Order: sequence, then C-alpha cells, then structure tokens
Amino acid sequence: MDAAQQDPTAKARELQSAWYGEPLGTLFRRLIDDLGLNQARLATVLGLSAPMLSQLMSGQRAKIGNPAVVQRVQALQELAGEVSGGHVSAADATRRMEEIRRAAGQSVLGGTVQSGPSGQQTTVKRAVREIQSLLRAISDAQDILHASQALAADHPELAEFLRVYGAGKTADAVKHYEAHQG
Repeated sequence: MDAAQQDPTAKARELQSAWYGEPLGTLFRRLIDDLGLNQARLATVLGLSAPMLSQLMSGQRAKIGNPAVVQRVQALQELAGEVSGGHVSAADATRRMEEIRRAAGQSVLGGTVQSGPSGQQTTVKRAVREIQSLLRAISDAQDILHASQALAADHPELAEFLRVYGAGKTADAVKHYEAHQG
C-alpha cells in the first residue's frame, strides 16, 4: 500500500478510535470472535451491507452514518461481554442477536431492566450508550470537543458532559453518570 492510500486509512482509524473507542476493524473482529459470527452474519445483524462492513473494518470509511446501526453495535458489545462472562448461553445469544437485528430504527438499548447490582450496571451502561450514540450521530468527536472548550469558561459542567459523553470512553461516561446520580 502506498503512502497516499495509507494516510486516509490511518486517519479513518484514528477518527474511529475517537468516535467508537477503537478502530472498527478491531471492534468488529472482537464481536465476530466473541459471538461466533462471520462477517456476513455480523453485517446482517447490524443492518449493514457486507461491502460497507468491510469498508468500515479496513478503514476505507470512517463513520457509521446510521445511528440505529451504532446502537446495534453497542448492543452487540454488551451481549459479547455477557457471553464472555458466562452470563448468557450460546442459544440465548443467538436469540438476542436476532432481536437486535429486528430492532431496526428502534432503540435497542432500552431493553428490560434487570434487578440487582449487575442489572443496575447494565441499565446505567445502556443509558450512557444511548447518550453517546445520540451525541455521536449529531457530530464527530472533534466538533464536540471544540464545543466543550467553547463552553468551559461559563458552563464547566456542561462542557465536561460533552467531553466525557461525546468524545470519551464508555467506562469514563459510566463513572460520570454514577457520580452525578442524585
């Protein structure tokens, strides 16, 4: 690959890391491994064409343009964590992936609220990911950080909110959310 081709790909992966916490190729490969999928099945569950998934994975495209697809990615990440942690069986994971796939245009993160501490953590993470998805569908991380800087002097709490949820990692946003619960 020559330098002219490498620079846009590297830039796309850098943007993906800012928007999604890591390059989409890394994220999608982990989902494929953790959930026992192939690329075609992952594309189907996400509601993407196989070529679009491939372009996102390779860094030929930087951004997922459809907020519903971003929500499905986040729902699959959560499911993969539950599968890896031994909390969800393969059969239940298959059923849940089908529910995620069918949730086109709907919020797939609102799901059933579970009881207990792990259920509360799941609910908090879902709320945080909903907020992140909305902010990232409106603007990219660089613009959100710019807006945060513009607000910092007069509205530091709002600036922090934009920075943490719009450009930060989900784990940091969860900590912020939990720290600000009344």
